[in-house]
Amino acid sequence: MLALLAAFVVACLLFLSKPCARDMRLFLASLFQQLALSLLGFLAGLRLHGGIAAAPETMPLMPSFKRKRAAAMVENAEEVAAGGGEPSVLDLPELAIDCILERLPPAELRSMTAVCRSMRERCRSDHLWERHMSEKWGRVLGRAARDEWRAHLASASRSSAAGSVSGGGGKRRRWLAALSCVCPVVSWMRPRADSGKSSGPVLDDSTMSWYLSMESGKFWFPAQVYNREHGHVGFMMSCYDAELSYDYHSDTFRARYPPHGRRTVVLEDGVQWDRVRAPPVDTLAHDLHASDCLHELRPGDHIEIQWRRNKEFPYGWWYGVVGHLESCDGNEHFCQCHLSDTVVLEFNQYTPGSRWRQALVNRKDHREEGNEGDGFYGGIRKLRSKKDISKWRQLWPTDILE
Repeated sequence: MLALLAAFVVACLLFLSKPCARDMRLFLASLFQQLALSLLGFLAGLRLHGGIAAAPETMPLMPSFKRKRAAAMVENAEEVAAGGGEPSVLDLPELAIDCILERLPPAELRSMTAVCRSMRERCRSDHLWERHMSEKWGRVLGRAARDEWRAHLASASRSSAAGSVSGGGGKRRRWLAALSCVCPVVSWMRPRADSGKSSGPVLDDSTMSWYLSMESGKFWFPAQVYNREHGHVGFMMSCYDAELSYDYHSDTFRARYPPHGRRTVVLEDGVQWDRVRAPPVDTLAHDLHASDCLHELRPGDHIEIQWRRNKEFPYGWWYGVVGHLESCDGNEHFCQCHLSDTVVLEFNQYTPGSRWRQALVNRKDHREEGNEGDGFYGGIRKLRSKKDISKWRQLWPTDILE
């Protein structure tokens, strides 16, 4: 009690010198709160034991000591159980504990990390979170998202290191360190963050950290969106690169499309799960994809081809099928289209006669082809999965496009 009073007097004297009024106001508020709690505990001890003589022996512990003692009891739950106390889940065999943890949903598995140190280490294990990661996020995360996550961790680490050196919290810690030399009770108090807000999931190189960052929506990851901008007619039957952030409340995504030409960044809310996919290839949006399937394309094959409006735009992947040459009657028994150097690509979502209905590419020497009027056609990838083909058919427009 006397130590708290001495610290309060010293702090007031320092405050009058005003070397850092804002930090001292925050410190004085915290110190006054501790002083009030200590005084109430002192008075309660006097009332219960009838005098001052009994007070020093029965004076309640400071709140910080209570918290520390409670934390120590939790951390040592294993020892208590081993000493013949009440049964604990930690008494179960290792295999049984692992089986229980594997069946917990992510929210409960995260809650279990607060039980004790041993359980925290178990519940943060990557092998428990990899299944949850794959089940929920696997279909929208690709190699690019993993690379972005590593870059995100590195950036957060650098920001944290810079903040600890130059942030305002360091100045307050120096004040507390100086006062603790005069009064040790000051060291019991922990400085509060200026913002008063939770820092969110702890970032580290673990699957649990990645999962929680995805769930919170604080991590933007690269993926591709079908029929961007709410199915705008100019993007029907296409798939474009974007950065996405998850919205837990609506179970949808927010898409952020990169700027191109005179357009700034475009944002789209409410992107459903069925409109998002992981990039099937590692080709960047402004790079030409190296086509490795041209020699095997035949009429009836399903393809995706890069297309962009002009040289400043990023590529999008557009769905089409391989058609027959004009000289072929379409009879599969006599068709020789696969032997020709010219490949006919048809985009049947457009009406016959439309300039977007058909495109011709060279099978042997295909690079970017086109002009400013019709756009530029880039690399081609053949769709070999029935799942991929079925997905495009689900997105087919109800009306033929002009």
